[in-house]
Amino acid sequence: MLNRQIHLVSRPQGLPEENNFKLFETHMPKPEEGQVLVQCLYLSVDPAMRGMMRDIKSYVPPYQLNEVLTGEVIGRVSESKHSNFAPGDFVVGRLGWEDYSVCNGENLRKIDPNPAPITTHLGTLGVPGLTAYFGLLDIGKPQPDETVVVSGAAGAVGMVVGQIAKLKGCRVVGIAGSDKKTQYLINELGFDTAINYKTTENVKSTLKEACPNGVDVYFDNVGGDITDSVIKLINQEARIVLCGQIALYNLEKRDVGPRLFPVILTKRAMIKGFIIHDYEARYQEAITQLSEWIGQGKILYNENIVNGLESAPNAFKGLFKGENLGKQLVKIAD
Repeated sequence: MLNRQIHLVSRPQGLPEENNFKLFETHMPKPEEGQVLVQCLYLSVDPAMRGMMRDIKSYVPPYQLNEVLTGEVIGRVSESKHSNFAPGDFVVGRLGWEDYSVCNGENLRKIDPNPAPITTHLGTLGVPGLTAYFGLLDIGKPQPDETVVVSGAAGAVGMVVGQIAKLKGCRVVGIAGSDKKTQYLINELGFDTAINYKTTENVKSTLKEACPNGVDVYFDNVGGDITDSVIKLINQEARIVLCGQIALYNLEKRDVGPRLFPVILTKRAMIKGFIIHDYEARYQEAITQLSEWIGQGKILYNENIVNGLESAPNAFKGLFKGENLGKQLVKIAD
């Protein structure tokens, strides 16, 4: 049997293009002692992968050229020579963009396919949901009647952030890139209001109308001009959760914008970046609580699923064009 893989064959300049990726066929891998063979079922497509395509030092090593890409994957154990895993186990972990992966079990965990669809372990019960949970509650610390603004609010992280903030009694304002998305945030997820930044003539003035009492917590998924506008509206002792900067990921030159530190200083605000892996020891806490909220219907989610391993590069490109509503996934096998 052959094993298909997606390789990164050149580093993107600006927006990723089809020719940066290539589909290869290789021999089926065989597990050795202490390893498992996993059939990959779903791939997670994440904006943070764009930073790993640059040949620069970061909090994780960059992707190497002409090697299989890796990301969060849900799979099923096909063969096991590891005492903790058995054939048929559903698992999630960082694996290759390929039909089958061999791994030694590190950072691979079993998942229960029954309480919720297994795909939620790449979305609301996976890295995006955990990111929303710890970023908002540990750093943002929302209080009842405060105003929480979420950029990238219709993405997998942003929509969970907004719903948790509502559960904490906050006024929630979402920022997204289409009327379809803003209506979904308001009508389906219960956001108090949402702004389409692509059609709004003046984002700052529209934000000011949406936040008559200022901004207490800003969950930043995008950076750029939107963040410049939000920070000018922050209240005393506001908390800014720096989660992502998707507006800047494809820039080839360093971005230059307003100097915002005077506002941070005079408002005595706190701004903190974080990486979700810092919270690994507490993952189960978040999964338990998020599972409870999903079961109670207090947190809803949306998934955008495309079929076929060969579709993964285009699905990745679509993230930067705002094509996804909720979590972007690629289905490889049933």
